[in-house]
Amino acid sequence: MNAITLHRRALLRAGGAVVVAFGLGLRPRGAAAWTEKPVATDQVAAFLAIGADGEVTVYVGKVDLGTGVRTGFMQIVAEELDVPLARIRVIEGDTALTPDQGPTYGSLSIQNGGVQLRAAAATARRALLRLAAERLGADAAALRVEEGVVIAPDGRRASYADLVGGRALDLAVDANAPIKPPEARRVVGRAVPRVDIPDKVFGRFAYVHDLRLPGMLHGRPVRPPALGATAEAVEPDSVRHIPGVRQVVHRGGFVGVVAETEWAAIRAARELRVRWSDWAGLPDQAKLWEHVRATPVAQVQVTSERGDAAAAIGGAPRRLAASYDFPIHTHGSMGPSCAVAAFEGGRLTVWSASQATHNLRKQLALMLGMPAEAIRCIYMEGAGCYGRNGHEDAAADAALLAREAGRPVRVQWMRADEHGWDPKGPPHLVDLRAGLDARGDILGWESEAFIPKGAGGNVDLVAAELAGLPREGQIHPGNIIHNLALPYAVPAVKTTCHRLESTPFRPSWIRTPGRMQNTYANEAFLDECAAEAGADPVEYRLRLLPRDDPRRREVLERAARLAGWETRPSPRPDREGEVLRGRGVSYCKYELVRTYVAGVAEVEVNRRTGAFRVTRFFCAHDCGQIVNPDGVKAQVEGNIIHTLSRTLHEELSFDRRAVTSLDWASYRSISFAEVPEIVIELIDRPTERPWGAGEPAAAIVPSAVSNAIFDATGVRLRSVPFTAARLRAALQGA
Repeated sequence: MNAITLHRRALLRAGGAVVVAFGLGLRPRGAAAWTEKPVATDQVAAFLAIGADGEVTVYVGKVDLGTGVRTGFMQIVAEELDVPLARIRVIEGDTALTPDQGPTYGSLSIQNGGVQLRAAAATARRALLRLAAERLGADAAALRVEEGVVIAPDGRRASYADLVGGRALDLAVDANAPIKPPEARRVVGRAVPRVDIPDKVFGRFAYVHDLRLPGMLHGRPVRPPALGATAEAVEPDSVRHIPGVRQVVHRGGFVGVVAETEWAAIRAARELRVRWSDWAGLPDQAKLWEHVRATPVAQVQVTSERGDAAAAIGGAPRRLAASYDFPIHTHGSMGPSCAVAAFEGGRLTVWSASQATHNLRKQLALMLGMPAEAIRCIYMEGAGCYGRNGHEDAAADAALLAREAGRPVRVQWMRADEHGWDPKGPPHLVDLRAGLDARGDILGWESEAFIPKGAGGNVDLVAAELAGLPREGQIHPGNIIHNLALPYAVPAVKTTCHRLESTPFRPSWIRTPGRMQNTYANEAFLDECAAEAGADPVEYRLRLLPRDDPRRREVLERAARLAGWETRPSPRPDREGEVLRGRGVSYCKYELVRTYVAGVAEVEVNRRTGAFRVTRFFCAHDCGQIVNPDGVKAQVEGNIIHTLSRTLHEELSFDRRAVTSLDWASYRSISFAEVPEIVIELIDRPTERPWGAGEPAAAIVPSAVSNAIFDATGVRLRSVPFTAARLRAALQGA
């Protein structure tokens, strides 16, 4: 791995933070927060700088967590400013340099962050053309731009560097500044190789794990054997024999060690003798869903209501009911969380792979009792994540240990830390009822979800919680109510969330939070209705989809066409032999307001053993305007593979005290051999607003697989993960 060594004077400049373009030195300007340049989202200078050499620096609050959005941001700026991609660099998630555009989640990086950046670039282009028109004595409308050079009709030229190079773009962002029309675009909408891939492939890329500071120590947290235990006694002498151990830190349930080398820190964390209090406050895993149903309800939230659903169901000639559940998941990032923290002159600098550095700064300030303006958080890429994993917690560990040690401290979690102590995707349970008429049309639909209260706020730092330091003390599982409401025209419907007062583990959002679980329940239960009606699953959906939005019908029709869909009811009639095959469809409009996606899963099932595999997955995807088709395709593919892993294998194991699935053997993920053939059709709409692609395709995967298994076998799986043992038991009981 490539170590990055920063000298102490460079602490304020990490991440390329010297902003020559703004004529500022290294010292903050006495702003409300530690800043080196304008960072307000209504200022062009917050997003863009043009250097004296004509290089363009892009500043974004959104960060590239391995999704490729860094390349997309470069394309947006290259397009609007007519600057070559090679002359653009991007700085992400540095609280002293980048605007606060909110956390990187919800598939909002391009949809929101990219649109803000595009408006800033379009505003800058218009201003640059006006400056050039004055200098060249030409009409601005007659000017053209090539590679950052403005050219008049008579051939005279003025480069961006000539016009403003080295000076601030002191302009207010105009959200209505004209952007290039589709026919004039040369970069946006075209496949561009991701700029980070070559260095990653050849081992040159610098992750946060590679950062080294002069005098830096290595820290490791020592976690309790039970989640709610505290350290009653710690024996520092038990690790004095280990060369390089410098300090043992103990506060309440937080225990950590600091050493000169990483190996010394690992040894000390393993060998430190601690007497822990007892705690056994987790539910019995075998009775998880009974625990969920018995949890006190904090709020009853009706997410949609039309007509009298209960009366419609009660009076229907045919009635169906089912419950679907989705287990607790860990994020399972492939690499361990890591962070580096350094105090200097009463200020704290933290390097982290956090997806929300501006929020992390506020959390660290609360935990440490420091003013936020004395803290700077700098994003450096780490293990990719979709949702709030352990990155922020590693940063809090490093900050606590660095404050005690008086030197910079690097903390890298171990695998057991990652699986045992990152926040979890909470358990999700949905009860559904429907009433059908004699033809099979749905007269009424009711669903009730049992999910934790809270939304997408800051997840408490585990170090603050263990140490008894200030924290918000609220749970934030993500906006998991979305997509419980139906995208279909059902005459009477009521969808309700029972928002629970608590949940077994510290929750946070994991890819497609709630949208996936609710879509899974809705789309699988809708398939149950189609089967009861004796209808083809695609045709059944099409007749239920409102006709006021042709895009929703188009994405479903194109997915069916892509898969070579055979119109017939499900399950298939010819279910003979040991190996059975089937296909299932699913559809989603993400949050009912953006990104249309439909998919078809094909499965192959061994009816004797219950073993099955997804052989092919087809997906049609409409996220509006596409900035980088290769990037979107990679996101959709990753969505499908990741969610297949969650659907087929992943499930947290725990006893009454703590997580027990602490490694990859006990918390399984998908293998290369299990990845199906994936066929994707992207629907590009150049004149529309761009929407997100990082999450929506995940929403349709569990239901498509469940529906395909039913089509093959006539057996319905309603509990994720869909293991061979569960399918075998279902087949034997059929």
